[in-house]
Amino acid sequence: MNRLDRVFSRGKAFIPFITAGDPSAAVTEQLIYRMYEAGADLIEIGIPFSDPVAEGPVIQAADERALAAGVTVDDVFSMMQRVRKSCDVPVALMTYVNPVAVYGTERFMKNCSMSGIDAVIVPDVPFEERDELLPYCKKHGITLISMVAPTSGERIRMIAAEAEGFVYCVSSFGVTGVRDSIGDEAREMIRAIKAVKDIPCAVGFGISTPEQAAELSCFGDGIIVGSAVVKIVEQYGEECVEHVAEYVRRMKEAVSS
Repeated sequence: MNRLDRVFSRGKAFIPFITAGDPSAAVTEQLIYRMYEAGADLIEIGIPFSDPVAEGPVIQAADERALAAGVTVDDVFSMMQRVRKSCDVPVALMTYVNPVAVYGTERFMKNCSMSGIDAVIVPDVPFEERDELLPYCKKHGITLISMVAPTSGERIRMIAAEAEGFVYCVSSFGVTGVRDSIGDEAREMIRAIKAVKDIPCAVGFGISTPEQAAELSCFGDGIIVGSAVVKIVEQYGEECVEHVAEYVRRMKEAVSS
């Protein structure tokens, strides 16, 4: 069983997102260790980018802080190489196609593999254009995570048939960000996916409270939370690690209950 298979093998998964380099590369590394200890089943790490089209203002601001601090793609790979010396947490990189192309797709996926990255999530590459990345992912043993959204419609069946690892189900319309309520779109998407393929489905976008996480985990296999975690990082800066760890612990308890 590889690391990605392990994510969903022990019940409902909790998947926090952080932006690499916010507030610093050193704090990001500490966050990875402590979130794993607190119960995170997989950690999604965002590579900071100047035009993150899928992100709301909270994560956009985190990207700006990380870029202003000078964090690079190579810094992320170096950090993960250090992490892998002592920590076996499954990790997915969230990035956009432009940074991958500028870095060099072959080189990017090779370095993902060498750094112990398990999967990549690239929200601005639609299913129909996945061959821009998929051959390089397969060559280097990196899982390309498929995403479905309320706008995917009839394409959900096609996407589900080809999906690997897990399917990232965007729970609501629009960009990332904390929401007061989550609609029923995710339940219907998961039903459509499971009718095609028995693959784990993780729900993200807008989730922030233990109550929301518990509700969605009734039908989802995992819960992804980004903006709520990044807001804690923004609030506490260099002192954020224990605050984030406590939040992760509470959210993991919620999805496990």
